[in-house]
Amino acid sequence: MLHTIENDYLKVSVDDHGAELCSIFDKIHNREVIWQADPAYWKRHAPVLFPNVGRHFEDHYRIDGTEYPSKQHGFARDSEFTCVDMTADSITHKLKSSDATKENYPYDFELKIKHVLEKNQVSVCWEVVNHSDETMYFTIGGHPAFNVPANGNNDKKEDYLLTFNGEKSLTYLLLDPASGTALPDQTKTLELTDGTCHIDAHMFDNDALIFDNQIEKAGIAFPDGTPYLELTCHRFPNFGIWSVPGSSFVCLEPWMGRCDDCGFKNDLSEKSNINALNTDEIFNASYEIKIY
Repeated sequence: MLHTIENDYLKVSVDDHGAELCSIFDKIHNREVIWQADPAYWKRHAPVLFPNVGRHFEDHYRIDGTEYPSKQHGFARDSEFTCVDMTADSITHKLKSSDATKENYPYDFELKIKHVLEKNQVSVCWEVVNHSDETMYFTIGGHPAFNVPANGNNDKKEDYLLTFNGEKSLTYLLLDPASGTALPDQTKTLELTDGTCHIDAHMFDNDALIFDNQIEKAGIAFPDGTPYLELTCHRFPNFGIWSVPGSSFVCLEPWMGRCDDCGFKNDLSEKSNINALNTDEIFNASYEIKIY
């Protein structure tokens, strides 16, 4: 079921399935900002990645000597959430652990996803609670896909710009095609001009670009440099940028933790940027999407 809130600037819809942001309709410019999930390229809009971002090496992980199977980006995106609160400017969903989730993830948890609308901005807020009698480990991330080119425009995706916070260059990692995990010893450089670069047609030939400890703000600009949208994620250690070659979308992905490094077989607690919660402890994080 879809739930919708709106103001003078934006109309926002969120689905119970995955608590997924399905639409940000820009009322000022009469255009849809979120990718509308054409299955010919990618069947999702903006999934929530939990309890893991990306893939574990060989699609399983270890906790105290026990091995658990996992799938890419976890199970939350394919789970039915319950809408527990709705106001004029917010929609809140909740997912609780179950026998089904414990087949892949042994903890008792509660995950709340809240979407908040304020003027021309949507905030996506995550709350994770550990109800287990042990420390709980997880990563969590956003995966919003944005229409590029903007609906109604005759531009090409490659005419648009990625925008950053004034950096001259950024370093990134690629994924190992066999395992879908990061190649930490093969750092690449993204050269920028005035903090921007064009969306190159071959930029995503090898899947996503993975940025560690560099990006707190990223955006997309029109061919003339005018801002289209901007995503802000303060104190997020990881960030992904991805698209399907030939498609008309680009994903800007704020992550609290990311996929394994290729070959990682240690305990989950030893993973870089893993989030750890003690019993009844609460984790909160949020990011913002501003539409220009």
